[in-house]
Formats: sequence, C-alpha cells, structure tokens
Amino acid sequence: MFPRHDHREQTIIAPAICAGVGVHTGQRVRLAIRPAAAGTGIVFVRTDISDRDNRIRVSGEAVVDARLNTMIENDAGVRLSTIEHLMAAFCALGVSNAVVEVDGPELPILDGSALPFVQLLDRAGFRRQPNPIRYIEILEPIRVTDGDKHAALLPCDRYEMRFEIDFDAAVIGNQVIDFVVDEDTFRNEIMAARTFGFAHEVQALRQAGLARGGSLENAVVIDQGAILNPGGLRMEREFVRHKALDAIGDLYVLGAPLLGRYEGYKAGHAVNNLLVRALLAAPHAWREVTRTPELAQAV
Repeated sequence: MFPRHDHREQTIIAPAICAGVGVHTGQRVRLAIRPAAAGTGIVFVRTDISDRDNRIRVSGEAVVDARLNTMIENDAGVRLSTIEHLMAAFCALGVSNAVVEVDGPELPILDGSALPFVQLLDRAGFRRQPNPIRYIEILEPIRVTDGDKHAALLPCDRYEMRFEIDFDAAVIGNQVIDFVVDEDTFRNEIMAARTFGFAHEVQALRQAGLARGGSLENAVVIDQGAILNPGGLRMEREFVRHKALDAIGDLYVLGAPLLGRYEGYKAGHAVNNLLVRALLAAPHAWREVTRTPELAQAV
C-alpha cells in the first residue's frame, strides 16, 4: 500500500524550508519541516510564541475549529490553522514523524494544493526508522451526518476513498472520485488539485477579515459560472480531487494511516472532524495494528 517505507515509520533526512502567505491571515510565514525520532508523530511548533508551551502535537482531539480549514490547539491555548494540505502530503508519502516549525498562526497556502509540500519533502529525502507503522483498522462502520452532508468509515483491507460533490454551478456540477489512497495515486491524481471558491464567498470572507491571502495564485476562483484563473483547471474533476486531498489530511490527524474505506458526500473539514471524533468515541469500531507483508498484528 505504501511501498516506499516498507511498513516502517519514516521521517525526512534533512530540514525542508519554505515561506509563503497564509490564505486567511494574509501574513507571510516561514515554515521548516525537521526530522524527528521514531514515535514522535507530527508536532507543530509556533516559533513566534515563547511565553508558553508552543508545541502542538497533532491528534484528533487537538482539532478545535474545522469550519474553513483544520485548526489545532494545545493545552496552553496556542493555535495553528490550515494544516490539512501538509498533513495529506505526510500521509501519502508515509511520513510518520516530523517537527514542523512555523512563525505565524497559519501554514502558508503556497499554490493551494499539496504539490509544493510534496516537492519540499522530496528534496529533503526520506529515512526509514525501526518502528513498524501503526495503522488504524476499521472494524465496524462509523457514519456522521450534517444536513445534506455525510461521511463514513467502513471496514476494508486497504485505504480506499470515495468522494462525491454536487454544486449548482455548471462548471462544477456533480463529480465523483473513487481510488486507493497510496503514494502513486496521490502523486498522479490528487496532490496538484487546488482549493477553490466562489468570488462572492471570497468577498464575504474578506469583509469578515478572512481570505486576506487568497488569490488566483493559490485557489481556483469561480464567478458567474466561469473560472477566473487564466490557465483554467489543472486536471479533470480538479474540484472533487481537492476535496479528497483535504479529507486525507483531515483524517491523518488520527496519527496513523487507515485500513478502511472513507466515503464522503459534500463533506468538508467540519464533517471530516465529526467523523474523526465519532471514531475515537467508538473504541469497539477500530483497532491499532502493525502491518507486515504477510499479516496484520494487533498492538
């Protein structure tokens, strides 16, 4: 399923550094991804904060706001938002352990996809670690609903995903994608899909003090049924592919890849986090396993 790391934990070889603007704050931030010891997990550090604990370990419980993006917070009240694209890259490339330093309240949006993060990690290189990877094996179905939006996790012997969106705008319409979540598929079909929005929604967000860093450089923008970006779309069904990208990142806050099938309909960050919390509240519906080519062992 994840051939690069042979079912062992993985970190990066060298630090990976970039800078950009936060899509909501418009604030320029510097990000540094650093290697971490086996068993560390994914830890974010707000380097601009020094008067209290500035480390935020990613977990399902750490997510405190998922209305517009995935925001995490530690016990000291330190927050960080828009982690989902980097988390999706970590998941698909098999990065189990990393420390991510950022000197602002939000990760840079870069081009609105996971592609720049994948390029950054590729340049840093990957190092296998001795610990076997922990997987979250889904044993019983978990379902959540929010109005006409819903999502589910179902038993499956590999990580699969089906996502469906349905918009009135003809340029989007109804789109479905169904795939195995592995590195090759992520690189070829998912990672370059950009976030998207409607021009009137962007204007409303800016009036509310959000989307200050949003532009045609980092999002697909739709206005009156037309795509405003000069180059158009990058790929067929880019909209639903990006929603799947978000879901991969949102689910990786669980701290381990899944052995299960995710199915989402119109689901966004909020519904995905409801699903994460529903899973954590149902310990009978899942178990942690380590995976070898021959068998899965409960841990």
